Amino acid sequence: MKNYIYIYLSICMLLMACGDDYLEPIPTAAVTSAGYFNNDKELETGVLAMYDGIQGINSTSTNDNHGIQTEFYITEMRSDNTRTKSSEGEPAQFEQFNIESTNGIVLDYYRSFYNVIYRANTVLENLDAAESEESANRFEGEARFVRAYSYFNLVRLFGDVPLVDRVIGPLETDIAFTRVATNEVYELIISDLQFAANNLDNTYKNRASQAAAQALLAKVYLTLGTNYVEAQQLCEAIINSSQYSLEPNFKDIYYNESNSEVIFAIGYVPDNTNDSQNFSSEWLNAVGRTSGVNYLTYDMKDALDNMGGERTIYSYRQDQRQPTQYQVVKYLPNGDESLGIEPTSSDPTLAGNDWIIIRYADVLLMHVEAIMAGNSDTNSSAGLNSFQLIRNRAGLTDPVGLITKEDLLNERRVELAFENHRWFDLIRFNAAQQVLSDFADANGYTFNSTDLLLPIPQAEIGLSNGQLEQNPGY
Repeated sequence: MKNYIYIYLSICMLLMACGDDYLEPIPTAAVTSAGYFNNDKELETGVLAMYDGIQGINSTSTNDNHGIQTEFYITEMRSDNTRTKSSEGEPAQFEQFNIESTNGIVLDYYRSFYNVIYRANTVLENLDAAESEESANRFEGEARFVRAYSYFNLVRLFGDVPLVDRVIGPLETDIAFTRVATNEVYELIISDLQFAANNLDNTYKNRASQAAAQALLAKVYLTLGTNYVEAQQLCEAIINSSQYSLEPNFKDIYYNESNSEVIFAIGYVPDNTNDSQNFSSEWLNAVGRTSGVNYLTYDMKDALDNMGGERTIYSYRQDQRQPTQYQVVKYLPNGDESLGIEPTSSDPTLAGNDWIIIRYADVLLMHVEAIMAGNSDTNSSAGLNSFQLIRNRAGLTDPVGLITKEDLLNERRVELAFENHRWFDLIRFNAAQQVLSDFADANGYTFNSTDLLLPIPQAEIGLSNGQLEQNPGY
């Protein structure tokens, strides 16, 4: 995506020129792009604008959409992996499981991904401008992948959500503010990903690809607890393509961008105000705006110490200012000389670390999960082989003869730590209620079934004049 930043800025400016209202679900859907899309080049700018929406805006303004830059709050810090350093302010609501419907971070994420959906629908609405059937299919595949990715995040976090599958007008409030059942949302997600998997190739890593669609579709099937065989086949299609492989050095996954393990990542450009990210600086004390967020829980530190192997040294480090506290090492913006990590930018708040959404190790572990097919364990040779590849790289070379569900969940926790998978994994493995209740009890918090879903942002309910219904318990 970095090669196209100046191209897509034009379409972003076109969208943003419509004022702050473009952030809202109904008004954004009402913004017209009529007359802009006339050829492949202009459709391409629309496609790139979708990724720009996921990338989010590197700013401190609460009025901006920060896209994926806030996702760690509602996934990692809402699990047993991380917390704030000071246990203060709005971010602390996530670690304490007392999230309010007025939480601005939740609102930011919700609006960000509906804005991305709007951008995807805009591309789909203008496919007639494509210069060939081949290019039309490619643009449609990317737009449908991005829409599916956005809805997959929203439906897992909020449950029933409004299903906007086209550009809608300002008076179509029934579509914009009526929550539909999750199974209907999943029908669209599956249809979109199937189209993307059948019409994309593996040209890109910072844009949608066939492998990215296959991997995401496999995760959808695993989440639904259906089609385990097809999930296995999708993972094996990626594995057998021989186009991806594990990086020999765990550190290089995060500091050698577009490496062999990356399947889909959101690109950031260092020292570029428009295309950099600041979330990784927020994870450090007195580097970003905060006093430190996404700090390790002691439970997570113990997990990495006991099960991380050679991954541990590149997963967390001691906070030199406060030695009893521990920071995430993945995606350090200002480097670490002792670990051989170079800074990714001259200003840590304008960091250039790409954010990896899907990588090959995740596919290998999903392969095991698909083979396990909801059972308590597996000794399948194919599953053992995928599992062992992950452990061998971590220096844990003792042969494994049986993989239990707990083994797999633990392996995912330490392999994919701080990459925003933990919350979704706990839900998918049907372990969230027990694991997080135990974690809450040990830390003086309370976790109950209400906390399995985020609140629908109160601002959106107000915008809908009460038509948009709140989740129970909020």
